Amino acid sequence: MSHELALEVSQLRVVRQHNEILKSLSFDVAAGTLVGLLGPSGSGKSTLMRSLLGVQAITSGTARALGEKVGSPSLRRRLGYMAQDSAIYLDLTVRENLTYFSGILGLDASQVEHVLDVVDLRTFANRLVASLSGGERSRVSLAVAMLGAPPLLILDEPTVGLDPVLRQDLWTTFAQLVKDGTTVLVSSHVMDEAARCERLLLLREGQLLFDDTPAQLLERTGSGGFDDAFVRLIKGAS
Repeated sequence: MSHELALEVSQLRVVRQHNEILKSLSFDVAAGTLVGLLGPSGSGKSTLMRSLLGVQAITSGTARALGEKVGSPSLRRRLGYMAQDSAIYLDLTVRENLTYFSGILGLDASQVEHVLDVVDLRTFANRLVASLSGGERSRVSLAVAMLGAPPLLILDEPTVGLDPVLRQDLWTTFAQLVKDGTTVLVSSHVMDEAARCERLLLLREGQLLFDDTPAQLLERTGSGGFDDAFVRLIKGAS
């Protein structure tokens, strides 16, 4: 699978209100890869993700997902997206949320049961989302994104505000999805999450500072940790 490309981005620029948010980004992502999109808040991560989903107007350059131009109607069911702000209904149970969204997608009811198992939510299936913890709600959002088994998942800061144990559980789930052939792009501003990825895209002020493996980042910057590596990268140290 590795020879197939899940994402192809070339000279991608996004300008909003005369402000250049993304500055000519170019990168490819092989299918079946766990990619971390890292960078401080305001670096352009969410804008890039929205561009890949086809909901952000692109000023110039190109972006393709799963071989199609982003925004193509045929991609609608092939991309899963988990927003930073939960898009689930608090007054419904977990199963009712999943049933509602699977209905919108025209999916078989078996899909609901499948994602309940994948994200380990079966014991919470009949609980109201309002009664769940932040980590459990994140799992529900992830389950919604996974309905229909999309080959590409785009997750916007899915672990923000979660305790270390819940973060570990989610990353284990991401790794398993990749093992099963899904391409997962995860954004984060927490640099220690870099170690969990196969590949890193580091953004700062709309520029792609680094595109390689976590090991290469530490080696190139001569750093013992990812926070330090990012600081050295910014300062231009090698």
